Amino acid sequence: MIGIGSFGYVMTEKLLEEGNDVLVVEKNEARADAAVSLVQNIQIGDASSERFLQTLGVRNFDMCVIAIGDDFATVLEITVLLKDLGAKFILARASTDVHKKLLLRNGADRVVFAERELAERLAVKYGSRNIFDYIELTPEVSIYEIAVPPSWYGKSILQKSVRTAYHICILATKQGDEIFPLPHPDHVFSAKETIMVMGSQEDVKALTKLR
Repeated sequence: MIGIGSFGYVMTEKLLEEGNDVLVVEKNEARADAAVSLVQNIQIGDASSERFLQTLGVRNFDMCVIAIGDDFATVLEITVLLKDLGAKFILARASTDVHKKLLLRNGADRVVFAERELAERLAVKYGSRNIFDYIELTPEVSIYEIAVPPSWYGKSILQKSVRTAYHICILATKQGDEIFPLPHPDHVFSAKETIMVMGSQEDVKALTKLR
C-alpha cells in the first residue's frame, strides 16, 4: 500500500480484516507514525525512487496499490517503476479520465476514481426508488439489490421467465440480514424479501418501475 492517507488507511484496514498481509510505504513520517496502531509493517521511504522500490521486492506481492491521490505525476512515475520491477497487479487512483487512460497505458491493471465511484454508488442507492444497493462490475453491467415488483408476489422465478423476459439474472434473495444465494427456479417471490440481480442499468431500472 503506497500512501496511507484516508483512502490507503481504509483499504489497508479492510485488507487486514480479510486476513491479508499488508506492507505500507509512506514517505511522511508523521503519517506513518499515526498508522502504527493499524499496521506494524511500515516502510518509510519515497516510492518514486527506483532504488528504494527495488528493496521492497514488489514482484513478491499479489497486488500493489498506489493510494496517492493528489499528485498524478508521482502516481504515473510509481506505476511505471512498479511495472518495470515486475509487479503482478497494480491498482492506482486517478481523478480524471485522461489520467486513467495514461495510467492504464503505462502499466496499471486497474484504475479507480475513489470519490467518484463512491458518489455514483450513493447516487444510485439513494436517488433511485426501489434500489437498496449497487456494485458496478463493468460500465455496462452491475449488481443491484432491489425490491420485488408487486406483480411478482406469489409467482415463481420460472413463472415470470425472469431471465428471458427481463434480461436479468437473480443471484440471491434477501430477508433482513440473511442472504439466500442462487434461488431455485421454483422460488416464490414475496413482499418480505429483496432480490439481488445482475444486469444492465437500463434493464434493472425498467424492472424497478414495474408494479
